[in-house]
Order: sequence, then C-alpha cells, then structure tokens
Amino acid sequence: MSNPQFTLVSIGEALFDVFADHRQLGGAPLNLALCADQLLGPHGGQAVIVSRIGQDAPGNEMLDALRQRGLCVDYLQSDPDRPTGSVLVDLDAGGQPTFNILPGGAWDVIQFDPDLESLARRADAVAFGTLAQRDAQSRNTIYRLLDAARRAVRLFDVNLRQDDIDRRVIQRSCESASIVKLNEQELPRIINLLGLDGEGDDAAEVLRKRFKLEMVALTRGARGTRLFTSAGIVDGAAASYPPAQGADAVGAGDACAAGLLAARLLRRPKQQIADLANRCGAFVASQPGGTPQLPQTLIESV
Repeated sequence: MSNPQFTLVSIGEALFDVFADHRQLGGAPLNLALCADQLLGPHGGQAVIVSRIGQDAPGNEMLDALRQRGLCVDYLQSDPDRPTGSVLVDLDAGGQPTFNILPGGAWDVIQFDPDLESLARRADAVAFGTLAQRDAQSRNTIYRLLDAARRAVRLFDVNLRQDDIDRRVIQRSCESASIVKLNEQELPRIINLLGLDGEGDDAAEVLRKRFKLEMVALTRGARGTRLFTSAGIVDGAAASYPPAQGADAVGAGDACAAGLLAARLLRRPKQQIADLANRCGAFVASQPGGTPQLPQTLIESV
C-alpha cells in the first residue's frame, strides 16, 4: 500500500519461535504487526514492522514469508554480522509457553536513520515493549522513534520476558506512552518497581494517573481485557473460539494489543475497543502459533 490513510508502527524483535518440531514467525512486535495489518487493511491503513534481521537463511525465509502475507518490510533492516533472532519455546500440557531468548540477535542493534525518522513523523500509532530495550542500541532507537512520533498514539506493551527488568526502562517507557498494556502478573511487579502503591484495579488506576495515560489495558486471561480510562472502567465482552489442533497461547497478548490499537486508530468507542481486543486475543489463543490468518468475520467486526 503506497499511500496508506494511516500507519501503525511496531518496533522491536522480529525473530523465529523455535518449537520442538518446527519454527515459525515470532516476536511480540512482529506478531502485533501481522495481526494489526489484517485489521487495518480494509480501512485503508497498514502496519509496519521495524526491526533488524541477519543476512542468513532464516532472514531470507522471514522476508519471503512477510512479503507473502503482504506486510511492509521496508523498515526490516539487514545486518551483515549478527544472525536473525531465535527464541526457544517450550509448551506445557495446557499450551502455555515458556521462552528461552537467545542473545546476540540482529534485533538488538536496530539503527535509527533518516528513513526511520520520516516514518515516525507520519506514524499514527507506535507499539513498543521491553524486550528490545535490553541492548542500548535498540533501546535508544526506540526512544528516538518515540520522540519523533509525538502525534501518534503510543502503546507500551509491558510484556515482561526477563527477570532483571531495569526500573529506568519501565519509567521512561511509561513516560513515553499514551497507553500501557500489561497482564495481572505484570501489574504488581511494575507498581513495586516504580515505587507506587495499590493493588488490583486500584494499582491500574494509580499507574494511569501517575503517567497521565489515555488508558491502561489490563489483560486477565479467560476473563478478558479491562480498560481503565478517565471516564471509568470498561470490561470487554467475553470471547472464545473452538480450539484448533495444536492450539497454544503464543501471541494471544500481542493480538489483543493489535485489536486495541486498530480499534483506537479507527476511533471506535471504548467498549468496542475492549471487545475487539478480547476477540483477537481469544482467536489467536485458539490457534497454533502467534501469527494465524484472522477469520473474515473477525476482520469485518472492527
């Protein structure tokens, strides 16, 4: 799409999730971009992934797969020295994943350049997380992109994947965001890390007010998404889909964030934002892997 009406930028790790018997596209920002692009396409919008991959066979495989899916790869940088990133995924009996994130991937050194600055200035939304901030190079690129995208909706998906989270990263990310999305396990960790007080719903409201956020989106597993806004609390309608063979929970939270941002960009009411976030998360949780093709009925419900 050469001249999209609006653009959602998702920056961070683009990699392969490596399972016991196969590998597939992964990384929260890439999962989010692939889902959001399907939701926004019919409305004249597009999602863009900003990341970095190696000049290797996995990198070529990723480029081919993304082009087949119609996702813009103009900002997927190529690194001559580092490999395309990989994450080893282990699933428990219920399909819940644990991740072993291998070090030294190309996505740790995303570069800020004039093309990326131009993209940031025309972005309508930016999504970012914590994992790609583990290395100073990508972290600084994320901050520079956010600084250049001040007119955009900026979603910080906390998405903790490390035990040793830097308080300064969380602080600056919240300060740079207009929306913060996190789950019930992450909320008390973040509140404690930032030296704030509160539990449960009170904690989410404390976080929203402390950083003057448009909203806090709290994901609660099967109970769905709860939005905290200045106008009050909104609970998304429950959603479920029949599980496919080999279904797992990989990427469900990323799909939730994609639905939330897509509906927000289209200026849908808060209830519709929460409902779409629930449907997207529930559908991806009913499928194997984090990047399935969405059903037409879901796309048409935006």
